[in-house]
Amino acid sequence: MCVCDGGERRAVRQEGAADQPYLWARLDRKPNKQADKRFKNFLHSKENSKEFFWNVEEDFRPVPESWIPAKEIEQLNGNPVPDENGHIPGWVPVEKNNKQYCWHSSVVNYEFEIALVLKHHPDDPGLLEISAVPLSDLLEQTLELIGTNINGNPYGLGSKKHPVHLLIPHGAFQIRNLPSLKHNDLLSWFEGCREGKIEGIVWHCSDGCLIKVHRHHLGLCWPIPDTYMNSKPVIINMNLNKYDYVFDTKCLFNYFSKIDNQKFGRLKDIILDV
Repeated sequence: MCVCDGGERRAVRQEGAADQPYLWARLDRKPNKQADKRFKNFLHSKENSKEFFWNVEEDFRPVPESWIPAKEIEQLNGNPVPDENGHIPGWVPVEKNNKQYCWHSSVVNYEFEIALVLKHHPDDPGLLEISAVPLSDLLEQTLELIGTNINGNPYGLGSKKHPVHLLIPHGAFQIRNLPSLKHNDLLSWFEGCREGKIEGIVWHCSDGCLIKVHRHHLGLCWPIPDTYMNSKPVIINMNLNKYDYVFDTKCLFNYFSKIDNQKFGRLKDIILDV
């Protein structure tokens, strides 16, 4: 199962014989030093009209056995074809005890197949909501991981002593007053509009293509001190009584359940009862 603002991409897919929903992390397979040098020399060559040939089995760094290539990757003779950057986009499952993905595993509970998700409140678009969402509702979606230890924590979530991480489904936050596709208009929107205090915009085209404009593309800084996401109040919806189960006292689900139904002025104001 495959699960954008200031985070790392994750996805939710089915895994295992029982088709259990699972959180997967993006992991691109990259060339080794020798192959990378050869590829860069090819790109800088004046005679690069010829096609560059990869030997996937020998030119790329090893990846975990559980790694799978992304669905859209072209295949040639049973091997994935590297993209224009010389990478092979792919995914690895987020295992509970993998230290490399400890922050990612903190936002999922595989026993009850739920994830910690931040999105708009269903009845109030001006209010954010943190809730436990069934992984089955997120199947084949991509999401962003944000929080204390992700990309400089632009939203001020948690602290070093008590880290907080959440998932945001891509496309969950739509822009109401979209600027025109002109450089100066985009620049003015990011700099002067309250709604523009974000990392970037992703256009979802009718043909399935995604086009992203990041603040960096316009020479603007990120992160910034006062983000649009932190201008909205947020409510906690984390009633876990229906699971008839005692959650680990140190897990985020348990911490959020202690402040269930509480409302905060902004994300950075959330204080967990630990």
